Amino acid sequence: MITIKAACIQLSSTANIDENLVQAEGFIKQAAADGATFIATPENTCRMRATKEQKLESSWEEKDHPAIPFFSKLSKQLSVWLLIGSLSSVRLTNGKLANRSYLFNPEGKIVSKYDKIHLFDVDLPNGDCYRESDSCAGGDRAVLADTDFATLGLTICYDLRFPHLFRHLAKAGAHIIAVPSAFTVPTGRAHWEALLRARAIETGCFIMAPAQCGEHEGGRGTWGHSLIISPWGEILGEAGEEPGYFIIDLDMSRVVKARGAVPSLRHDRKFS
Repeated sequence: MITIKAACIQLSSTANIDENLVQAEGFIKQAAADGATFIATPENTCRMRATKEQKLESSWEEKDHPAIPFFSKLSKQLSVWLLIGSLSSVRLTNGKLANRSYLFNPEGKIVSKYDKIHLFDVDLPNGDCYRESDSCAGGDRAVLADTDFATLGLTICYDLRFPHLFRHLAKAGAHIIAVPSAFTVPTGRAHWEALLRARAIETGCFIMAPAQCGEHEGGRGTWGHSLIISPWGEILGEAGEEPGYFIIDLDMSRVVKARGAVPSLRHDRKFS
């Protein structure tokens, strides 16, 4: 088992894709210069829009999306594994969008894609309402990615509330599960850390959760506090409420030790 340097990038994305690419590029380059070889960005890396109409007008078919060649070139230039937490601006043929993660290898090639399965359709106690399904189509496939350092499970934000997905990924071989997010402030304050620690403990995986922070178009606020959690549920690294990044050494032998101590992934029983 090996140890890698993993970086969580925390962003405060605007409605302007060019501004967001510059912001993301700066932190990715700094993290790579500090030795990170696996770097992950949040959900909505390239833009945060407020309404369905704004989301649709600032979208592209995958073949034309400007962020894809941009990050491909960057991962190759820096020779790093780069997970773009999501581009929620990928236009589909059915008139909706995909909220899609992209994993680039150090040669700049896309080795895995994941479309967010669970869409954020909620009515929060503070009166905020979100209907992600108005503009996005949910995915229908869990995704594992093989890298040269570990097997990576891919999820996005609201997926965090569905533990069976995480258990499936862990039982299928994941050592790290990524949870790029744009958590709201009320749900982040109440649930973010608790849910991430629970998913780590339940799966015996490292949980890597780069997040959006600050205020975005339309007054939407996101919680920030990007986290990396150990397979034993310990917080290894945390960002605050401002854009930035942090780097943590991930020792993959800790996955084996945690699952050896509490082998719950092998203890499922049928029940009625």
